[in-house]
Amino acid sequence: MQLIFLDTETTGNDVLKDHLVQVCYFTEGGGTKVEYFKPPLPISVKAMSITHITEKMVEDKEPFEHSQMRKDLEFLLAGGVLVAHNAKFDVAMLEAEGVKVPKFICTLRVARFLDTKNLIPEYNLQFLRYYMGLEVAGNPHDAEGDVNVLRAVFDRLFTKIKEIEKTDEATINKMIEISSKPSIFSIFPFGKYKDKKIEEVVKTDRGYLEWLLNQKNIDGATDEDWIYTLKHYLGN
Repeated sequence: MQLIFLDTETTGNDVLKDHLVQVCYFTEGGGTKVEYFKPPLPISVKAMSITHITEKMVEDKEPFEHSQMRKDLEFLLAGGVLVAHNAKFDVAMLEAEGVKVPKFICTLRVARFLDTKNLIPEYNLQFLRYYMGLEVAGNPHDAEGDVNVLRAVFDRLFTKIKEIEKTDEATINKMIEISSKPSIFSIFPFGKYKDKKIEEVVKTDRGYLEWLLNQKNIDGATDEDWIYTLKHYLGN
Protein backbone atom coordinates (compact mmCIF):
# COMPACT_ATOMS: atom_id res chain seq x y z
CA MET A 1 0.00 0.00 0.00
CA GLN A 2 1.28 3.43 -0.92
CA LEU A 3 1.59 5.89 1.94
CA ILE A 4 0.58 9.51 1.36
CA PHE A 5 2.08 11.77 4.06
CA LEU A 6 -0.10 14.86 4.18
CA ASP A 7 -0.65 18.10 6.07
CA THR A 8 -3.19 20.86 5.51
CA GLU A 9 -3.41 24.51 6.51
CA THR A 10 -6.89 26.00 6.64
CA THR A 11 -8.93 29.17 7.11
CA GLY A 12 -9.77 28.01 10.65
CA ASN A 13 -10.49 24.93 12.77
CA ASP A 14 -14.20 24.44 12.07
CA VAL A 15 -14.47 21.44 9.75
CA LEU A 16 -18.08 22.36 8.98
CA LYS A 17 -17.29 25.75 7.44
CA ASP A 18 -13.53 26.26 6.97
CA HIS A 19 -11.55 25.49 3.82
CA LEU A 20 -8.07 24.57 2.64
CA VAL A 21 -5.47 27.25 1.93
CA GLN A 22 -2.37 25.04 1.67
CA VAL A 23 -1.83 21.33 1.13
CA CYS A 24 1.42 19.42 1.10
CA TYR A 25 1.90 15.70 0.57
CA PHE A 26 4.78 13.32 0.02
CA THR A 27 4.89 9.92 -1.65
CA GLU A 28 7.80 7.59 -2.35
CA GLY A 29 8.67 8.00 -6.00
CA GLY A 30 6.62 11.17 -6.34
CA GLY A 31 8.42 13.36 -3.84
CA THR A 32 6.90 16.41 -2.19
CA LYS A 33 4.02 18.40 -3.68
CA VAL A 34 2.88 21.65 -2.10
CA GLU A 35 0.32 24.23 -3.25
CA TYR A 36 -1.55 27.28 -1.97
CA PHE A 37 -5.28 27.70 -2.70
CA LYS A 38 -7.75 30.56 -2.62
CA PRO A 39 -10.56 29.66 -0.22
CA PRO A 40 -14.20 30.73 -0.70
CA LEU A 41 -14.15 32.62 2.62
CA PRO A 42 -11.65 34.85 4.41
CA ILE A 43 -8.75 33.37 6.36
CA SER A 44 -9.31 34.02 10.06
CA VAL A 45 -6.85 36.27 11.84
CA LYS A 46 -6.20 33.43 14.29
CA ALA A 47 -5.27 31.08 11.44
CA MET A 48 -2.99 33.71 9.90
CA SER A 49 -1.27 34.23 13.24
CA ILE A 50 -0.42 30.52 13.33
CA THR A 51 0.31 29.70 9.68
CA HIS A 52 1.46 33.13 8.48
CA ILE A 53 -0.59 32.54 5.31
CA THR A 54 -2.33 35.80 4.39
CA GLU A 55 -5.12 36.77 2.01
CA LYS A 56 -2.57 38.43 -0.28
CA MET A 57 -0.57 35.20 -0.59
CA VAL A 58 -3.56 33.30 -1.97
CA GLU A 59 -5.52 35.99 -3.84
CA ASP A 60 -4.26 34.82 -7.27
CA LYS A 61 -4.42 31.08 -6.52
CA GLU A 62 -7.06 28.68 -7.81
CA PRO A 63 -9.58 27.04 -5.45
CA PHE A 64 -8.69 23.55 -4.26
CA GLU A 65 -11.87 22.14 -5.80
CA HIS A 66 -10.68 22.99 -9.33
CA SER A 67 -7.03 22.04 -8.82
CA GLN A 68 -4.92 19.27 -10.29
CA MET A 69 -3.80 18.43 -6.77
CA ARG A 70 -7.37 17.54 -5.82
CA LYS A 71 -7.55 15.13 -8.77
CA ASP A 72 -4.16 13.64 -7.91
CA LEU A 73 -5.13 13.11 -4.28
CA GLU A 74 -8.42 11.49 -5.23
CA PHE A 75 -6.46 8.96 -7.31
CA LEU A 76 -3.73 8.35 -4.70
CA LEU A 77 -6.05 8.02 -1.71
CA ALA A 78 -8.44 5.66 -3.48
CA GLY A 79 -5.80 2.93 -3.31
CA GLY A 80 -3.34 4.24 -0.72
CA VAL A 81 -3.15 5.13 2.96
CA LEU A 82 -3.21 8.70 4.23
CA VAL A 83 -0.70 9.43 7.01
CA ALA A 84 -1.39 12.56 9.06
CA HIS A 85 -1.07 13.89 12.61
CA ASN A 86 -4.49 14.26 14.21
CA ALA A 87 -5.69 12.68 10.98
CA LYS A 88 -9.39 13.07 11.75
CA PHE A 89 -9.09 16.80 11.08
CA ASP A 90 -7.28 16.41 7.76
CA VAL A 91 -9.64 13.63 6.70
CA ALA A 92 -12.65 15.82 7.55
CA MET A 93 -11.23 18.77 5.61
CA LEU A 94 -10.48 16.63 2.54
CA GLU A 95 -13.85 14.90 2.60
CA ALA A 96 -15.59 18.27 2.94
CA GLU A 97 -13.90 19.09 -0.38
CA GLY A 98 -15.20 15.83 -1.88
CA VAL A 99 -11.99 13.80 -1.56
CA LYS A 100 -12.69 10.40 0.01
CA VAL A 101 -10.17 8.89 2.42
CA PRO A 102 -10.83 5.15 2.78
CA LYS A 103 -7.77 4.37 4.93
CA PHE A 104 -5.63 6.50 7.19
CA ILE A 105 -2.94 6.35 9.86
CA CYS A 106 -3.02 8.92 12.65
CA THR A 107 0.45 9.37 14.16
CA LEU A 108 -1.09 11.13 17.17
CA ARG A 109 -3.22 8.10 18.07
CA VAL A 110 -0.36 5.69 17.42
CA ALA A 111 1.93 7.75 19.68
CA ARG A 112 -0.68 7.64 22.45
CA PHE A 113 -1.11 3.89 21.97
CA LEU A 114 2.61 3.28 22.42
CA ASP A 115 2.90 5.56 25.45
CA THR A 116 1.59 2.91 27.85
CA LYS A 117 3.29 4.51 30.88
CA ASN A 118 1.98 8.02 30.13
CA LEU A 119 5.46 9.49 29.93
CA ILE A 120 4.75 11.97 27.11
CA PRO A 121 3.08 15.15 28.45
CA GLU A 122 1.89 16.40 25.05
CA TYR A 123 1.22 14.80 21.68
CA ASN A 124 1.20 17.69 19.24
CA LEU A 125 3.50 17.20 16.26
CA GLN A 126 6.15 19.75 17.17
CA PHE A 127 6.32 18.54 20.79
CA LEU A 128 6.93 14.98 19.58
CA ARG A 129 9.58 16.33 17.20
CA TYR A 130 11.69 17.61 20.06
CA TYR A 131 10.66 14.97 22.61
CA MET A 132 11.93 12.28 20.23
CA GLY A 133 15.05 14.28 19.41
CA LEU A 134 14.33 14.35 15.69
CA GLU A 135 16.61 16.43 13.49
CA VAL A 136 14.21 17.64 10.80
CA ALA A 137 14.23 20.65 8.48
CA GLY A 138 11.15 22.83 8.26
CA ASN A 139 9.15 25.52 10.04
CA PRO A 140 6.22 24.68 12.34
CA HIS A 141 2.70 25.30 10.98
CA ASP A 142 3.90 25.31 7.40
CA ALA A 143 2.42 22.35 5.55
CA GLU A 144 5.72 21.35 3.93
CA GLY A 145 7.67 21.67 7.16
CA ASP A 146 5.04 19.69 9.06
CA VAL A 147 5.13 16.89 6.47
CA ASN A 148 8.88 16.57 7.02
CA VAL A 149 8.31 16.22 10.77
CA LEU A 150 5.36 13.88 10.17
CA ARG A 151 7.53 11.50 8.17
CA ALA A 152 10.20 11.44 10.87
CA VAL A 153 7.65 10.80 13.64
CA PHE A 154 6.00 8.09 11.54
CA ASP A 155 9.33 6.31 11.00
CA ARG A 156 9.97 6.22 14.76
CA LEU A 157 6.48 4.89 15.50
CA PHE A 158 6.65 2.38 12.65
CA THR A 159 9.87 0.95 14.08
CA LYS A 160 8.25 0.50 17.51
CA ILE A 161 5.13 -1.20 16.13
CA LYS A 162 7.21 -3.44 13.88
CA GLU A 163 9.02 -4.84 16.91
CA ILE A 164 5.66 -6.39 17.79
CA GLU A 165 4.12 -7.09 14.38
CA LYS A 166 7.38 -8.21 12.63
CA THR A 167 6.44 -7.48 8.98
CA ASP A 168 5.89 -4.18 7.17
CA GLU A 169 2.40 -5.15 6.02
CA ALA A 170 1.29 -6.25 9.48
CA THR A 171 2.74 -3.07 10.96
CA ILE A 172 0.84 -0.82 8.56
CA ASN A 173 -2.38 -2.75 9.19
CA LYS A 174 -1.90 -2.44 12.96
CA MET A 175 -1.33 1.32 12.66
CA ILE A 176 -4.52 1.63 10.58
CA GLU A 177 -6.41 -0.36 13.22
CA ILE A 178 -5.12 1.82 16.07
CA SER A 179 -5.98 4.97 14.12
CA SER A 180 -9.55 3.87 13.44
CA LYS A 181 -10.52 3.88 17.13
CA PRO A 182 -10.75 6.78 19.59
CA SER A 183 -7.96 6.96 22.14
CA ILE A 184 -8.58 6.34 25.83
CA PHE A 185 -6.75 8.77 28.09
CA SER A 186 -5.63 7.65 31.51
CA ILE A 187 -4.47 10.95 33.05
CA PHE A 188 -5.97 14.45 33.09
CA PRO A 189 -3.56 16.88 31.36
CA PHE A 190 -5.63 19.90 32.43
CA GLY A 191 -8.05 21.28 35.02
CA LYS A 192 -8.24 20.83 38.76
CA TYR A 193 -7.21 17.18 38.48
CA LYS A 194 -4.21 17.79 36.25
CA ASP A 195 -1.79 14.82 36.30
CA LYS A 196 -4.29 12.69 38.24
CA LYS A 197 -5.40 9.25 37.00
CA ILE A 198 -8.92 9.37 35.58
CA GLU A 199 -9.77 5.97 37.07
CA GLU A 200 -9.08 7.41 40.55
CA VAL A 201 -10.94 10.70 39.97
CA VAL A 202 -14.12 8.93 38.86
CA LYS A 203 -14.26 7.17 42.25
CA THR A 204 -14.06 10.40 44.24
CA ASP A 205 -15.64 12.97 41.92
CA ARG A 206 -17.83 11.29 39.35
CA GLY A 207 -19.72 14.54 38.92
CA TYR A 208 -16.66 16.23 37.47
CA LEU A 209 -16.43 13.64 34.69
CA GLU A 210 -20.16 13.96 34.02
CA TRP A 211 -19.83 17.77 33.84
CA LEU A 212 -16.80 17.53 31.52
CA LEU A 213 -18.61 15.09 29.23
CA ASN A 214 -21.55 17.48 29.03
CA GLN A 215 -19.19 20.34 28.13
CA LYS A 216 -17.53 18.29 25.41
CA ASN A 217 -20.94 17.45 23.95
CA ILE A 218 -22.00 21.11 24.05
CA ASP A 219 -18.83 22.03 22.16
CA GLY A 220 -20.18 20.07 19.20
CA ALA A 221 -18.95 16.55 19.89
CA THR A 222 -15.76 17.25 17.95
CA ASP A 223 -13.40 16.00 20.68
CA GLU A 224 -14.00 12.34 19.91
CA ASP A 225 -11.17 10.97 22.03
CA TRP A 226 -12.23 12.76 25.23
CA ILE A 227 -15.90 11.92 24.76
CA TYR A 228 -14.97 8.26 24.26
CA THR A 229 -12.67 8.33 27.30
CA LEU A 230 -15.21 9.92 29.63
CA LYS A 231 -17.97 7.53 28.56
CA HIS A 232 -15.55 4.63 29.11
CA TYR A 233 -14.78 5.60 32.72
CA LEU A 234 -18.40 6.53 33.46
CA GLY A 235 -19.58 3.18 32.12
CA ASN A 236 -21.83 4.81 29.52
